[in-house]
Amino acid sequence: MRWIYWGKLYESKFQAGCLAKRMEEDWWIYGYECPSEVEVFRSRKGRFGVRYIV
Repeated sequence: MRWIYWGKLYESKFQAGCLAKRMEEDWWIYGYECPSEVEVFRSRKGRFGVRYIV
């Protein structure tokens, strides 16, 4: 199992956290398989991103 990285980085941890929470709870609405694990990470340049495992 490998991490899948979301294609966008955010300026604040709050923005990335909102996306991560939405991925955990709302993906079934769009017909996608819900990820088993979602994580907010910090890039080397200080921005925040989301990665997940399906």
